Amino acid sequence: MLEDLKLDPAYDGFLFLAEARHNPPILRSHRHVELELNLVTQGSVTYIISGRRYTFPRGSMLWIFPAQEHQLVDRTPDAGYYVAVFKPELIERVCHGDFYAGLKQDSIEGEAVLTKIMQPEKYDLVIRTMDSLMEGSLDSELLNREAGFGYQSDFRYEHGDPDALNAGLHYLLVHCWKVFQREGTGAGFIQLHPSVSKVLTLINEENNEMGLTQLAGKCGISGTYLSRLFKEQIGVPLNHYRNSVRLRAFMEHYRTPPRKTILECVYSAGFGSYAQFYKVFIQSFGLGPREYLKD
Repeated sequence: MLEDLKLDPAYDGFLFLAEARHNPPILRSHRHVELELNLVTQGSVTYIISGRRYTFPRGSMLWIFPAQEHQLVDRTPDAGYYVAVFKPELIERVCHGDFYAGLKQDSIEGEAVLTKIMQPEKYDLVIRTMDSLMEGSLDSELLNREAGFGYQSDFRYEHGDPDALNAGLHYLLVHCWKVFQREGTGAGFIQLHPSVSKVLTLINEENNEMGLTQLAGKCGISGTYLSRLFKEQIGVPLNHYRNSVRLRAFMEHYRTPPRKTILECVYSAGFGSYAQFYKVFIQSFGLGPREYLKD
């Protein structure tokens, strides 16, 4: 799915610090025309990219290119990671030499993702740069609640000093690429079993309420084997993942006009009861839905 990041012409991209304790789970596989850079500041995050599972620990820098479908499937409760995106126009404007030609690609031939764990001194310099660019940005909790760019809502990214932000994004783009090419060590991945890839697709289909036995039947394997394989490869139990998908669907329903009640959104998202939804919501955000969603 091609995601619209809704960037105003005044901005060459955006930057925000995603924090697991504030940021709602965005689990739908998607891509966008912008180049994306992530830097993990604490904890770890897990992505599915091109049929491979990657878990990125603190210090990881990763580049996600426009043609690459990516899906956040898990993160530790303390996870924090900077997300920066750069418009294609910015890349064309500032990247002229052969050294930066790689930034103009749509994807990486033979690789699912470019990633390295950075050396501490280089990592610290990049973090300080990102921290400085956040000055004048919108409230951190608001940015997290809207996933930085306004997830299924009328929200638009803003910054108090667009010129300073754009200049900083220019520097961040070329500096991080230079550091990435010269420093760090690579990260490993797990190639997903075809049955796990199929189940991920099935669960993410809207209104799919197939149980474990039905899902396993679609894959031609037993429910017990599917449950064990899914946990081994994705890192979380299948039911935990499914509830996170339902929570994402709840957020979509709640934020998409016309405004519906919380209970209507709970059932539209596939939860069997409000009690089940409430338990999942508390586990994810540490707050009740009415407290978290208050305007």
